[in-house]
Amino acid sequence: MNHTELATFGAGCFWCIESALNQLQGVKKAVSGYMGGQTLNPDYRQVCTGTSGHAEVVQLEFDPALVSFEQLLQVLFFLHDPTQLNRQGNDIGTQYRSAVFYHSEQQQQQTVAS
Repeated sequence: MNHTELATFGAGCFWCIESALNQLQGVKKAVSGYMGGQTLNPDYRQVCTGTSGHAEVVQLEFDPALVSFEQLLQVLFFLHDPTQLNRQGNDIGTQYRSAVFYHSEQQQQQTVAS
């Protein structure tokens, strides 16, 4: 039986990140959505106003025997620049902020160490 884990990243426009991460060996599924806000079930227009507090994110289901969380972090930081505040390239707004929503203490430690 395969063991999978979750990883959730905010890294600018979710469509671009989802497409890239979905191609990695060991990633079973990548799904775009919103996280980190105060509005329940926001739609795209609400998030784009900047008032919902959400970030665009991609949640991955991955097989850690094939790709580690640390490797996913390396790819994430290769794909986007976490030093740009609330933007990624021409996409500007708090919904494009950099974020790692960890799902375990180990992921938290690895994120802080990176």
